[in-house]
Amino acid sequence: MKKLKDFVPNILVIGDLMIDHYLWGSCERISPEAPVQIVDISKETTVLGGGGNVVNNLVALGAKVSVSAVIGNDANGVELIELLQKINVDVKNIVIQEGRKTSKKSRIIASSQQILRYDKESKEEITKSSVELVLNSLLDDVSSYDAVILSDYGKGVLTKELCHGIISLCNENGIKVLVDPKGSDYSKYSGAYLLTPNKKEAIQATKIEIKDKESLKKALIKMKQDANLAISLITLSEDGIATYDEEMRVFPTVAKEVFDVTGAGDTVIASIAFAISAGKSIEESAKFANLAAGVVVGKIGSATVTLDEIEEYEATLHKSTSDAHIKSFEEIEAIVLRYKNSGKKVVFTNGCFDILHVGHVKYLQIAKSFGDILIVGLNSDASVSRLKGPSRPVNIAEDRAYLLAALEAVDFVVPFEDDTPFELIKMIKPDTLVKGGDYEGKSVVGTEFAHELKLVDFVDGKSTTKTIQKIKGSLDA
Repeated sequence: MKKLKDFVPNILVIGDLMIDHYLWGSCERISPEAPVQIVDISKETTVLGGGGNVVNNLVALGAKVSVSAVIGNDANGVELIELLQKINVDVKNIVIQEGRKTSKKSRIIASSQQILRYDKESKEEITKSSVELVLNSLLDDVSSYDAVILSDYGKGVLTKELCHGIISLCNENGIKVLVDPKGSDYSKYSGAYLLTPNKKEAIQATKIEIKDKESLKKALIKMKQDANLAISLITLSEDGIATYDEEMRVFPTVAKEVFDVTGAGDTVIASIAFAISAGKSIEESAKFANLAAGVVVGKIGSATVTLDEIEEYEATLHKSTSDAHIKSFEEIEAIVLRYKNSGKKVVFTNGCFDILHVGHVKYLQIAKSFGDILIVGLNSDASVSRLKGPSRPVNIAEDRAYLLAALEAVDFVVPFEDDTPFELIKMIKPDTLVKGGDYEGKSVVGTEFAHELKLVDFVDGKSTTKTIQKIKGSLDA
């Protein structure tokens, strides 16, 4: 079965694009002209906002992304297009409307506190001429897209006429339309594949107070009927995602730590669109979106997430298959870098782990307790034979790796060919290197690359050798 990494879906985002502009500084005095703070600006940053954050998320996941929007013939419009082109987004379907102001939201931040925001934008509906230009641009290449996302921030681009035109055209060509809605009239999006309102937005649109499973189901059904949807979906913040097609299903959240929910909704619709475009079911897509949101809310600010980050996050939750925990040298190098950059403590140990027994499990559980991420180096079959003799290993490396990766204490397994894991330890540079208690007073390979060495006593009487002897004894008898 193909993994999501094997797909590069072509996704079009249509809607309200804007620039998020930040002025960073410090405040140490009050103006003599008026009772207001004086902020000494030291840094200025601009990022894509609104539907642009959906674009950022799709790009981070590895999609090919195009945008369609209506902006002004102004400096902010030029800047917006430049920001999109920097991340290789196709901008040929952007329409320029004379007299319209491109949305830009400027925030003044003093000592990490936002003290003022000022907006420059147009909020009135785009002209009928602009609607026609957007629809005409879609006519030529609609069949090339795997999915279309409507990102509605209520700034006037996604008029009812435009939404109906886009959805009708996409449905005629078998293209799914996913909508991040705005307002309470969801008939505007009639015929879309699904909408992604949060609980508050769904209550506003359905006029149903969602307080339990029964009311949640009623709201989902009403949404599906009112907007003629294929799938009805509501995001439930810390409670996950609820869907309804022929029955209601709730997919619980998998967030471990929540630092900031900013932009989580954009991540959800981007990840669902990505997964659906890759042929995944709504169940698989909702679970994938929960994982993506779980990573994002653990970051600060409007954030994006990569497929590697999602895979690693899933591995730490032990909701993935063992295969997902087995890594090559190249893969583990990138993984370790990301974990160290996020302040995680990496622990490393190694061995043959030929016939897995309780001694191994307890040893690995103790090793994991020394940090956040446990990486196990696993001797190849050839190196086990050189170290243990021609009758070993009993189990091939592929099987040994799979069993190790299934253990809750183990985050990643990395097979290596040499007799020692010197090169692997040199690359990983673990915070803690763990070896068995029999290394007391002996030289341990790789200690020069680790911050500390921990020795763990083996469980008395438990070893692969003794297990083999016991099996042989039973067979001889």
